Amino acid sequence: MSAPGTPAELLVRLYRVLLAAFGPQHWWPGETPFEVVVGAVLTQNTNWRNVERAIANLKAAKALTPGRLTHLSEEQLARLLQPSGFFRVKARRLKALMGWLMETAGGDLGRLRRRSLARLRRELLALPGTGEETADSILLYALGKPTFVVDAYTRRALCRHGLTEPGAPYQKVKALFESSLPRQVSLFNEYHALLVELGKRFCRPQPRCAGCPARAVLGEPHL
Repeated sequence: MSAPGTPAELLVRLYRVLLAAFGPQHWWPGETPFEVVVGAVLTQNTNWRNVERAIANLKAAKALTPGRLTHLSEEQLARLLQPSGFFRVKARRLKALMGWLMETAGGDLGRLRRRSLARLRRELLALPGTGEETADSILLYALGKPTFVVDAYTRRALCRHGLTEPGAPYQKVKALFESSLPRQVSLFNEYHALLVELGKRFCRPQPRCAGCPARAVLGEPHL
């Protein structure tokens, strides 16, 4: 049986419980905002360890700048991205993203930040291979815009506890968080990271419910 409260009240309480259980997560794991932009593309369909290896290749080739990535051929870039998997597809997507960044802001993330969230999100989603999760990761973690990132961990935990239905559209899950919480970059950042930690430790494909802190707020899951 779920704990009493509206979805908004439950989400607020869940954040406090997860923060107390796991502590601050200090996300995103990239070293610079630009590295976060690149990592948001490379992390599609792989884990961060593989992304780190690909980023190390880019650093070794002195290619981790918008200008250098723009001027590399797609074939050259694909070779450097090989550890991240699907490297030819990711090279194409990264080239498209860099082309947009150079054309709209001369490669300067600071200039991008002056644009509105709505405009940036619309333009990112128009790029080939940049889906909603990738776009929101760039906006939140690299550009400091208050947009909530929804990933598989978030969907799984909320669905199991009845806060969303199976297959709920990305925008519906995102709206649930954004309508329930203050629109603060630091809060959205930390909450998403805490949900990832919840998914890694407890709410896995084969759940490990014993000791899960979410149960204190959301009750027993529907598995």
